[in-house]
Amino acid sequence: MQQDTPIFEKKNVLVTGGAGFLGSHLCERLLREAKVICIDDLSNSSIQNIDHLLQYPDFEFIKFDVTNPIHLEDFEELDKFKVRFQGIQEIYHLACPTSPKNFEEKKIHSLQANSNAMIATLELATKYHARYVFASSSVVYGAPSEDHYVFTETDEGIVQHLSPRGCYDEGKRFAETCVQTYRDVYGLDAKMARVFTTYGPRMRLHDGLLIPDFIIQALEGKPLVVYGTEELNQSLCYVSDMIDGLVRLMHAPRDVSIVNLGSDRVFRMGDIANMIIQMTNSSSKVVFEDPLLFLTNKGIPDLRVAKEHLDWIPIVDVKTGLKKTIDYTIANKEVVELHNYLP
Repeated sequence: MQQDTPIFEKKNVLVTGGAGFLGSHLCERLLREAKVICIDDLSNSSIQNIDHLLQYPDFEFIKFDVTNPIHLEDFEELDKFKVRFQGIQEIYHLACPTSPKNFEEKKIHSLQANSNAMIATLELATKYHARYVFASSSVVYGAPSEDHYVFTETDEGIVQHLSPRGCYDEGKRFAETCVQTYRDVYGLDAKMARVFTTYGPRMRLHDGLLIPDFIIQALEGKPLVVYGTEELNQSLCYVSDMIDGLVRLMHAPRDVSIVNLGSDRVFRMGDIANMIIQMTNSSSKVVFEDPLLFLTNKGIPDLRVAKEHLDWIPIVDVKTGLKKTIDYTIANKEVVELHNYLP
């Protein structure tokens, strides 16, 4: 039976990977309406992302690796949320390393995030009869082709499961299988968001992520490195739009189980780099280098399901989103770089 309303005045919501880029913005958004439990092992994120949230009594951070079984009753700091009596009403599972530059080092962690962590969080949702949203990825569709680059939720992609990226790409497919199996067997209200490329404040710097690296390179007067050819392009969704989509998906009817979230506008990365150079008044130039393993061509989301069932479309235009990201990076560059390099 679904717990639609909490016992006390606010619902309890768990966010795994809550100190990461998406997770920190999601925690911030959820604090408007809920008590938020943020779990993160900080292996690919930063406590700096949630520093401003630690002051709130309705927010609690727990450093924990969710590839292990999760027993919330064991954490005394959650006594204030009365978890033993109230349980958890919603779980957002976002924990998974996505580092382009350190992808090889994090392969086992990625594999575990897409397997062990899936079982651990789905078991928790089953225990508490909680709603559940999993942040999947557009990589489940495989690589786009010239005649098929707009993906709908019913598309069955081709993924090379034994490739160097298999732990992530095929891992996300297996993770979706986990969600569907728990839906089928336990009647769990569990949903999958196929997340396309998202950008904004709090992305890790110097990590091979194009937008933040472009900004740092432009501010430092260094060449802006595009890992690919001049034809490299992708859609870009600003983080606030993505968070709005995830929250809407959580509240959607149970039969809305898989939804594309992202932008259906595509930009050449070279053009974005030049836009950032102009916006930062930089003297930098754009250069092209061999692609990183984690950075590959991705398709475009068909957003009809999101529009019809979530009443959602991305609304932040790229210039506005880039300005917000540039302003944040300028204001936080030194402290963010320090946290990125701390062990």
